[in-house]
Amino acid sequence: MDALAYFREKKITLMRIGLLGRGVGDARYLAECGAEVLVVDDAPQSVMQPSVDALSKYPNIRFKFGPYDLADFKNCDLVLKGSGAALNSPEIEAAKAAGVPVRMSADLFAELAGATIVGVTGTRGKSTVTHMLHHILEAAGKKILLGGNVRGVSTLALLSEVTPEHIAVLELDSWQLQGFGEAGLSPHIAVFTTLYPDHVNYYREHPERYLADKANIFLNQGETDTLILGAQCAPTIIDKFGEQIITKTLVVDALTLPDTWVLPVPGVHNRYDGALALAAARELGISDGVSRYAFQSFTGVPGRLEFLLENRGVKYYNDTTSTTPEATLAALAALDPEKTVVIAGGTDKALPLDALVTGLKTAKRVVLLAGNGTERIRGELPDAPVFDALAPALAAARSAAAPGDAVLFSPGFTSFGMFKNEFDRGDQFTALIRALS
Repeated sequence: MDALAYFREKKITLMRIGLLGRGVGDARYLAECGAEVLVVDDAPQSVMQPSVDALSKYPNIRFKFGPYDLADFKNCDLVLKGSGAALNSPEIEAAKAAGVPVRMSADLFAELAGATIVGVTGTRGKSTVTHMLHHILEAAGKKILLGGNVRGVSTLALLSEVTPEHIAVLELDSWQLQGFGEAGLSPHIAVFTTLYPDHVNYYREHPERYLADKANIFLNQGETDTLILGAQCAPTIIDKFGEQIITKTLVVDALTLPDTWVLPVPGVHNRYDGALALAAARELGISDGVSRYAFQSFTGVPGRLEFLLENRGVKYYNDTTSTTPEATLAALAALDPEKTVVIAGGTDKALPLDALVTGLKTAKRVVLLAGNGTERIRGELPDAPVFDALAPALAAARSAAAPGDAVLFSPGFTSFGMFKNEFDRGDQFTALIRALS
């Protein structure tokens, strides 16, 4: 389909532009296609000013901040919804009642691209699997696009370069998969990594919707498509959706990756992710020889147990995308807990924390960042100091670490309050580490 013609002269309301670059890229692409774009966001303009500044040269982009006006959702040709819009959003309901299509950038890309779509979801591991598979396909010389829940990447803007020969690998969160479900779409190859409780605040009144949204990655697949399930989540998914799955289904665990294959990134969880990426590569016709070669040069994903440097015999790891207890536990298990100083803590997601506390107690030392999530665990970790800023927390961690130890920044909670988002949190930590002398 001619995407340029599809958007030209349309009046489009873009809801929730955000600060990660994806919404900015969507708005820019739509404007360059000749659409009239109205960006609406219920955040103050002062918060979103960087996004406004990035689009200042486009006369066909307007902005409205603060409380939403229902008229902006009814008097347009298309609503492009950002992640996190409320399940019962009156604005979205108003658009639908007025017959206005409501879409999200990832599912709209999948519909218009005309390319092979590989989607990867799961509570943990989806970013690593996505980037591993992208790395393999690059090594195989394939025409490849990377999008979805990727920092700074507008999936919609990939329409300007996609061809039928491309393979598009999309990391998809539960919100983006809401869009796939509403559009009646699923990727040609779907990878579901793990399933743990998450986004409890968002799904508080309808906890079953978390899995239901994620299941859209396979519920609209056809008989010629493929579903790849990680062994951790496979029993739950097969039990709940087995009768609705009509496609080829593979169940994969860490042992699927040959034990003679070397991964530069540590941890059993990374071998599990590698096995899922390998299974997807095989479905795409990539030889094991190419995959094995690619794995040898895969150094990981920024912010996901990312090795930054070694300073005075201490290794520093940025695991800022750890926003759940399971992520921190996996990172700690990948290192030697008795030689690891952990910086954790942050904003509560209303998740169970007993296992996190137990795991943190195995570390050499724990340093906590302030937050309402931290308040839930600090009583169980009486020796862990609590800091209101990252720099003094790092100073305390460094003083507790000896040569041969590691300092692991793996919060286990979200970042809001002290930081703009998890990426800002990781950027600040990385900058502090790079400045070490």
